[in-house]
Amino acid sequence: MGDSKRILYWVRRLSEIAMYGWLLMLLMLDLVLAVTIGPLQWLVVMCGVGGMVAVALRRRYRVVGFCALMSTSFGISLLMGVTGWVGAPGLAETGALLILIIGVLRHVEPVRLAATLACVALVVLMWEANGREYQNSGLIIAFMLFASWSTAAGIGAYLRFQQERRNMAVHSVRRAERLELARELHDLVAHHITGIVVQAQAARTVAETRPEAVAPALDAIATAGSDALTSMRRMVAVLRTEDDAARKPGIALADLRMLSDRFSADGPKVAFEIGQGLDDHTLAPEVMTTLHRVMQEALTNIRKHAARTAWVEADLRRYERVVVLRVRNFGSGSDPRVSRLGGGFGLVGMAERVEALGGRLYAGPSPEGAWEVIAEFPLSP
Repeated sequence: MGDSKRILYWVRRLSEIAMYGWLLMLLMLDLVLAVTIGPLQWLVVMCGVGGMVAVALRRRYRVVGFCALMSTSFGISLLMGVTGWVGAPGLAETGALLILIIGVLRHVEPVRLAATLACVALVVLMWEANGREYQNSGLIIAFMLFASWSTAAGIGAYLRFQQERRNMAVHSVRRAERLELARELHDLVAHHITGIVVQAQAARTVAETRPEAVAPALDAIATAGSDALTSMRRMVAVLRTEDDAARKPGIALADLRMLSDRFSADGPKVAFEIGQGLDDHTLAPEVMTTLHRVMQEALTNIRKHAARTAWVEADLRRYERVVVLRVRNFGSGSDPRVSRLGGGFGLVGMAERVEALGGRLYAGPSPEGAWEVIAEFPLSP
């Protein structure tokens, strides 16, 4: 899994290098045109350099760089059209503008603003073809620029659609998680309150015959009450958190460690390790909740289907822009029910939750002969 992420990382790097190489090649052609056509064409070359800078800084200054490039391009076209100087559209300038159009349509919020900027870019491109009509080729250039704009707009709109689908899936997972927590809240309260009532009745029963046993019973009641309040506060905090609200502590890394400790108390020993670069603020609340549920499901499956397991290894680590949870059990063969990801909601539901958050889940044998469950999530930029 780490190898696949490294391959994806280098594919993205090579794509960036290819894009800049393509723009640099177009800029060299602009230099040839500037030497051939005349003085004002050097402004087009400078605009192409500015476009490459805007592309390089597009993640930090997306709208500002896009608007600056459009304004510069429109100003040069207007100057050439008014003065009557012969000019030609800039290749690097146009290429940079098309790349920025894709990013604007994909990322800029709200959608109305993104669509407006894309339409303004079309006007700028059409004015570029009109104001820099080189050798009476304005109509042909306008058609080519419109076709290029349509392609870039289509790519950006498609990527935006995919992003919106992912956001809707994340929102759906959040709602489902809160509804499930709401259902579990009743069981949690009933469990703790029942324990408190039973211990209180026992303390009352032994108070007359064994007064010395009352104090430990009262301590147990106080501990159970404190645990109940802590769990209730955590669940209510998650339920009350809105999508755009500030981050609040729902599931924390300490809960994952507590889960492994509880499993070790009455089952195979679990060695759980949290890698560097991870804390309660690194991951989004819905990712933390899903990590907890995946780990809980993996340990539950070990208890149900691999009772002869000798020990369990679990670790949560960060690789580049992803975080990976791995749970492996040794000393027991795999169970066909687990290998099919079956068993009610189980790992099938976990896979749906993980994929809805943009991640992946794998359950199967490892090269070392262990059975492992691996869940990976992308980190927010």
